[in-house]
Amino acid sequence: MDHPKRTLVKTITWRLIAFAITIVVVYLYSGDVKESLIVGIGANLLKMVFYYAHERAWNRVRFGKIREPEYQI
Repeated sequence: MDHPKRTLVKTITWRLIAFAITIVVVYLYSGDVKESLIVGIGANLLKMVFYYAHERAWNRVRFGKIREPEYQI
């Protein structure tokens, strides 16, 4: 299980990448820098919150995890 701080750092780094992509796409569509920044900031703040919650929820799911043995000989 990942520590919550690790999940938070992963969330922030991924959102920075996604933020840049969003700004570029909106700018290419609208040609407006201010609109691109507003959409990029708003969308990515919401997505960051939902991504963090999603990661924390998946840490509780056992599906696909390999259990480490309680002891080794």
